[in-house]
Amino acid sequence: MGSIADADPTRDYLRLENLDVDIPPDPEAIERTRRAAATDTDNSYLPFVGQDHLRATAAAHVSRLSGVAYTGTGNCVIAAGGLSGILNVLLATVEVGDEVIVTDPTYAGLINRVRLAGGVPRFVPFQFTPGKAWRLDREALRCSITSRTRAMLLMSPSMPSGGMLDAADWALVAELCVRHDLLLILDSAMERLVFDKTPVIHPAGLPGMAERTIAVGSSAKELRMIGWRVGWIVAPDAYMPDLVAVSLANVVVPVGIAQDAAAIALERSLETLPPYVAELQARRDVVVEELQGLPFGLPGGGWSMLLRVSDFGIDGATMSERLLAEGVCATAMTGWGETHGAQYIRFVFANEPVPRLQGLGTRVRRALRLVPG
Repeated sequence: MGSIADADPTRDYLRLENLDVDIPPDPEAIERTRRAAATDTDNSYLPFVGQDHLRATAAAHVSRLSGVAYTGTGNCVIAAGGLSGILNVLLATVEVGDEVIVTDPTYAGLINRVRLAGGVPRFVPFQFTPGKAWRLDREALRCSITSRTRAMLLMSPSMPSGGMLDAADWALVAELCVRHDLLLILDSAMERLVFDKTPVIHPAGLPGMAERTIAVGSSAKELRMIGWRVGWIVAPDAYMPDLVAVSLANVVVPVGIAQDAAAIALERSLETLPPYVAELQARRDVVVEELQGLPFGLPGGGWSMLLRVSDFGIDGATMSERLLAEGVCATAMTGWGETHGAQYIRFVFANEPVPRLQGLGTRVRRALRLVPG
């Protein structure tokens, strides 16, 4: 979809198709990157596990959110982006045939990395109520665990739905992980991009979870540094030897000129994040207003929201084609879940400002054949 839009520069498409953001990174991070490009120590394979400043900063960040004491040298290894970190964790912890619990829907890139590591995704659905927030199906989560279950791979807010796990959800996750001796792999790429003043809950701080939670963070979503390709893995001591070994065998080393810039942006994010989240919420709110009365799921955070188009007798792929004719680029969700997948279209509101999002509802209704074209 992005390639189609890029191929026609004469048309001003509304770009809602790709998980991207138009808000620039912290200027101090950009300036540090420029300096790093001309610095010999940043143009290096070393250290293989990541630069000390970023490791310490990432460990302190996770400690602050969770209340668990981590150190950069003992508990953190840097990855070439968050998804690279997720894959490294899966390769280090999951054996062929192990089941890994994910929510439904879940980002296809996470599902496919479970498969790439030899694992078997086991889907636990969010419950969809038109116009309301997504809710985790707790009974389905309880029933999903088998003798082959090894781990849960969870994200809150989740991509692509923006579904949030609340305190009771996390309490259940912790209870089940402890009872069944499961690993929790936390994709924390968006954990602070939450709306409506919802508190951030870090599950490593729950009883019994510090020793079984591996958190994978990223510079892409919260710090708006997608092109820097920097992520971090923060884990208990027992997992670190395998995580380091896999990291060295996979990508070898993340981008040297990007690491200190990411550390600076992460340190400054306590100051820079609130206005960014407020802007994302304003964009979400305008999309909600535009789609009022249609069967969308209300995102509690993140970058995107889903609209269930099967209510109108079409699938997401058909809706994507119709929207393109209306000047809107949006992506179908085929392959992003079992219960929730092909029947949805995704709108990424992180990449277009509020004024351009106004009027989206009319275009969507024309594509649904609810109003004349």
